[in-house]
Amino acid sequence: MSFKDQILEGIPSVLPPAKPYDDTINHAPKRKDILSDEEKKLALKNALRYFEPQHHAELLPEFKSELETYGRIYMYRLRPDYKMYARPLHEYPAKSQQAAAIMLMIQNNLDYAVAQHPHELITYGGNGAVFSNWGQYRLTMKYLAEMTDEQTLTMYSGHPMGLFPSHKEAPRVVVTNGMMIPNYSKPDDWEKFNALGVTQYGQMTAGSYMYIGPQGIVHGTTITVLNAFRKIKKSTKGNLFVTSGLGGMSGAQPKAGSIAGCITVCAEVNPKITQVRLDQGWIDEKITDLDHLVNRVKKAKTEKETVSLAYLGNIVDVWEKFDQENIHIDLGSDQTSLHNPWAGGYYPVDISFEDANEMIANNPELFKEKVQETLRRHADAINKHTAKGTYFFDYGNAFLLEASRAGADVMSDNPTLGKEFKYPSYVQDIMGPMCFDYGFGPFRWVCTSGKPEDLAKTDQIACDVLEDIKKHSPEEIQQQMTDNIQWIKGAQENKLVVGSQARILYADAEGRAKIAKAFNDAIANGEIGAVVLGRDHHDVSGTDSPYRETSNIYDGSRFTADMAIQNVIGDSFRGATWVSIHNGGGVGWGEVINGGFGMVLDGSKEAERRLKSMLFWDVNNGISRRSWARNEEAIFAIKRAMEAEPNLKVTLPNLVDADLLTSL
Repeated sequence: MSFKDQILEGIPSVLPPAKPYDDTINHAPKRKDILSDEEKKLALKNALRYFEPQHHAELLPEFKSELETYGRIYMYRLRPDYKMYARPLHEYPAKSQQAAAIMLMIQNNLDYAVAQHPHELITYGGNGAVFSNWGQYRLTMKYLAEMTDEQTLTMYSGHPMGLFPSHKEAPRVVVTNGMMIPNYSKPDDWEKFNALGVTQYGQMTAGSYMYIGPQGIVHGTTITVLNAFRKIKKSTKGNLFVTSGLGGMSGAQPKAGSIAGCITVCAEVNPKITQVRLDQGWIDEKITDLDHLVNRVKKAKTEKETVSLAYLGNIVDVWEKFDQENIHIDLGSDQTSLHNPWAGGYYPVDISFEDANEMIANNPELFKEKVQETLRRHADAINKHTAKGTYFFDYGNAFLLEASRAGADVMSDNPTLGKEFKYPSYVQDIMGPMCFDYGFGPFRWVCTSGKPEDLAKTDQIACDVLEDIKKHSPEEIQQQMTDNIQWIKGAQENKLVVGSQARILYADAEGRAKIAKAFNDAIANGEIGAVVLGRDHHDVSGTDSPYRETSNIYDGSRFTADMAIQNVIGDSFRGATWVSIHNGGGVGWGEVINGGFGMVLDGSKEAERRLKSMLFWDVNNGISRRSWARNEEAIFAIKRAMEAEPNLKVTLPNLVDADLLTSL
């Protein structure tokens, strides 16, 4: 069968042969055995409902074995034989160009070069899934191939509920992931209901089909590292950044450190992913001995090198060894998947990677105990370095939150509302006041032609637009404009494309709308093919996350999720091609609500109208909320937005004289 025929087939009426387990692929760890005997029967019934009754007897023992062996039913047998990657748009069987673009984005999320655990349909973060099983994938692709611009596909946590009549202005797809009743949003609830096949963890951009490989986090981390060094008034040259994690998102850290110009040491316990990052050129050197690491860092400091070093081992050993050897760390952070601490997101010290994985499946309570012991050691080692002048920040992975839950010494001696921890999150100190409050966030696009020359043209268009805007920008945002112009000029030479021909930069509402219009004009003129616009959910207004995206909200509203919900609803009727809303994100199940969108630009006047309406709302919704929280930079930004758009009228806060409150 051709590729198009396989897409149109959906779930086959004649079962394909069972597939052998491929040991060469980086697989998800075995999940916790959490279901009762009756619940296991229910999980099997739930999986079999995708198949005609004549197949149930054959599939039942196979699915039972998957559930027992891996803790989930992935339906490996249904994994397609064709190569998984983002094909040029015209290669997809589709009645709707918008639907074809969504198919392209789904396949990009599952590309072996992009996905962390491709056979388990997990894109990044250890559990960030596009679908829960291959039956869902096949059925979704079939629906997308069949749908018209008068229909909308509804996605319930990976399950395609079906095509419903709508209209051309409606989103083609509406995605929800993990939308649990609040009292059922604890980590074990995810384990249970995911094993039952009724919900999934979409991370941020995995379950919304908008992940573009590690490029997005490379850019965000580059901006973070540059601004962190500025904050401590140090040059990046010859100075040291220490962190951990080389997975789907965290793997960007050493590359970003090199672009910023510092020495980066990044620890990782997984030998497979460490080798992948070395082969990809995302790290310069792999080191397996601590003494060798110490000597290599000393040499790099002396010679003021820009170099990225991966240590294959536990990060706690690095912090402790550098303390003993008096290696000064300028910047410190962590980007292990601590949103997923009990299922492979963070590994205990003094236990081998293989033994730890076995413990996850067979003795989860002991594993949890060892992780919490490690977190306490980790925090103690960090505290020793910060006492010597290290600047440590939480990089939004729930490190401080989980460390506090483990009883680690990370709480502030003088806590205030929103500043309970000894160390700030990077949003509180860096990205919030410097970027998000001004409306700058991760704007991204994908060239659906698959042509590198189209990406090069869009890079030049974006650079030209930003340079033109910069000429008239106020002083408050000049640094952000400069950083992003520098980034886009160097994007191609840094070879950041993994998977689709995609790019990311940080832009405010004005920049996003003007870049998007310039793309749409270029498409209309036949200079480039259609473009998909999107963003990370980690942005100005898409995400309510009290310990990350909205951690610099100090009016008491950081535990509310009105902004994210308003964002996705507003995007849906202002022109988005698809919208998504998730529970989970990068900080943990039950800890965040985050929303995203995708928008197809086809060169039409309708696309121009939609992009102007939606992008303006998508950014200014968040600036408004941040302004109401009395964030000075956001008040400046929303006043500027109201001057530019007479139809925008936002409630501004009246500030209270601090002296009035001190007398209470």
